[in-house]
Amino acid sequence: MSQEILSVTMPAPHDKWAHILQTTAEALAFHTPAWLDCLCEVGNFADASRLYEFRNGRSVVLPLVRRRGLPRKLAVEASLPFGWGFGGALVPGGLTPEEASCILADLSGRPALITSMRPDPLAAAPWMAAVPTAMATTQRLAHVLDLEGGFEHVWEHRFATRTRRHARRAEGQGVVIECDTTGRLMPVFYALYWRSVDRWARQAGQPLPLARLRARWREPFRKYQTIAARLGTACRVYVAWVDGKPAASIIVLHHGSNASYWRGAMDKNLADPSRANFLLHRRSIEDACASGCRHYHMGESGNSASLAYFKEGFGAEAYRYEEYHIERLPFTQLVERARNVAGRIARVRHVQPDAAETTEATNATAVRSAGTTV
Repeated sequence: MSQEILSVTMPAPHDKWAHILQTTAEALAFHTPAWLDCLCEVGNFADASRLYEFRNGRSVVLPLVRRRGLPRKLAVEASLPFGWGFGGALVPGGLTPEEASCILADLSGRPALITSMRPDPLAAAPWMAAVPTAMATTQRLAHVLDLEGGFEHVWEHRFATRTRRHARRAEGQGVVIECDTTGRLMPVFYALYWRSVDRWARQAGQPLPLARLRARWREPFRKYQTIAARLGTACRVYVAWVDGKPAASIIVLHHGSNASYWRGAMDKNLADPSRANFLLHRRSIEDACASGCRHYHMGESGNSASLAYFKEGFGAEAYRYEEYHIERLPFTQLVERARNVAGRIARVRHVQPDAAETTEATNATAVRSAGTTV
């Protein structure tokens, strides 16, 4: 009875949401109102976040968005959508399985055609304990680096020997790392992203015009401009320069005790020989430690051994968890079948992802080639 939901407010009031964030150490940048505002501003989404008030006095916020322009019975909701990071509930002290069960029951009673939820891998246990056996799920794998002990400890005891060697090699070759929190370097990242789009298309055997059209629709520059403007210093753009030319770039989002590696792109001809990506992450991880972060999230890895190998070289650990789908029709089953077929075709073609730049959403092509989703 103490776990009964007394009230649900939608959208969640930002003042109460901000208060919960202040006392929730597990929250990522993806869980903030500012991130949801970015999503609604540049994506075709409306704020559908929910504030749950429980009988035991606890308040829980669920970041949630709804696709615009669809009638209620065809509504598509997500926490959070493809390419926008992890969702899940926020509550001081962490969610209980009983609370998770109540939230899933509430979402199941809504008229939406499909509601998807992909929680933070480190906060997945309550959901896994509460999910009904009949609910559609997608198995996920992500990597997270524990920063306890500070950078020197992480460098000496968690970085693999090969990773330290590559980072030192990059330094020895004169690779210069620059970090910006004003949005000034975002055009540099975006130019490298477009180089990556062309390379991913060639690797996957896709028509270049189609790949570019899809990338422009999913990842317009306005999206990155908006994120840089709204998140401010929480959005860090790192660029590795080789002989004055941009070789690689990553975007890392900070919130509280968590840093999230969200995007990566590179000029393969410059980045590979110089080992620029290893120095990029070394610097970003060092900055995260200096900022007091407890974890460095490295995003989805799918079934790709090369992605896991790259991330585990920095000491990141693998976390298996589930994405949940509340749906009126068996969409998840149909999509998984189609992606498995695509994955088999890609493996026959020997498509291999560029592990150093594979992140939350720019790794979509690479992770799909392994027969999974992001």
